Amino acid sequence: MGAYADLTAQGTPTRQASVLTGISRATASRRQQRPVPPAPREVVPANRLSRTERAKVLAVLTSDEFVDATPLQIFAELLDRGIYLCSVSTMYRVLRENTLVKERRRQARHPARTVPELVATAPGQVYTWDITKLPGPIRGVYYDAYVMIDIYSRYLVGVHVHARESGPLAEEMMREVFAIHGIPEVVHADRGTSMTSKSVATLLADLEVTRSHSRPKVSNDNPYSEAWFKTLKYAPVFPDRFGSLSDARAFMDEFRDHYNHEHHHSGLGLHTPAEVHYGLAAAKAADRAHVLNTARAAHPERFSTPDAVPKILALPDAAWINNPANRDDPQTYQPAA
Repeated sequence: MGAYADLTAQGTPTRQASVLTGISRATASRRQQRPVPPAPREVVPANRLSRTERAKVLAVLTSDEFVDATPLQIFAELLDRGIYLCSVSTMYRVLRENTLVKERRRQARHPARTVPELVATAPGQVYTWDITKLPGPIRGVYYDAYVMIDIYSRYLVGVHVHARESGPLAEEMMREVFAIHGIPEVVHADRGTSMTSKSVATLLADLEVTRSHSRPKVSNDNPYSEAWFKTLKYAPVFPDRFGSLSDARAFMDEFRDHYNHEHHHSGLGLHTPAEVHYGLAAAKAADRAHVLNTARAAHPERFSTPDAVPKILALPDAAWINNPANRDDPQTYQPAA
């Protein structure tokens, strides 16, 4: 608005000034006719202490006699002596102006947690695992499903169901998984009791596997496990309750096989986890490209590009937990609570 006023004051026609500044003439005219509000003036409260009085209050509050006392105690003590300096709130106000008010109690100091940043460019590099509850036959009875996932291929390398949660049972699952699928470079988990147990920590240390843990109260640090649990429990075949521990184990075994070998994963170019895990995705992608090229040759008018493969069929080069490229995105890079 200032530029418009300067142009018109120098004799520039209003129409040209409007074009140059992007301000319509109607808006400029309306603002010029609007009365300018008077500058606000500072009103000094009539009951405000003078500078000398405030200095006197500060000297009393910080004296050797009262330096460790609260303003409330000082106020009462001075009244008993027949002295009134100011109100308790004014004492606090004077202390606050001089940065002398702070929490005296010992406060818990939580150190900043390191954000886990993991990347896998091939199967067998990074495994993530977690435990979820499966409802038992009656209310209050639950079974614990231990699930370990390869984050690159999304392949379920281990699924065990037990009646309780414990570190030795988690160690047993890991030994079986590592014997079948090999020892990974990193194992990631949250900070549950089983995940941080001595038995699991000792096993991974002996095998020289790097341990990685989520930050407290940040579920986004373990996205692959959390997402798979939702896939499991939102599946139409997931029952309201399991009749027994053996029923839960049989269901999880069947669901694991279906997910690994039949589920076309949207994050894997619609390949199954088994195809990616065992290196069959490239051949499958070539077969799909041949089918698409045949269809494109038969009906080119139905395809907007001559030879491009749909993005949904592209297999990502890497799988991340907290990709550093997303640090500026608060939705994908959630800070610790």
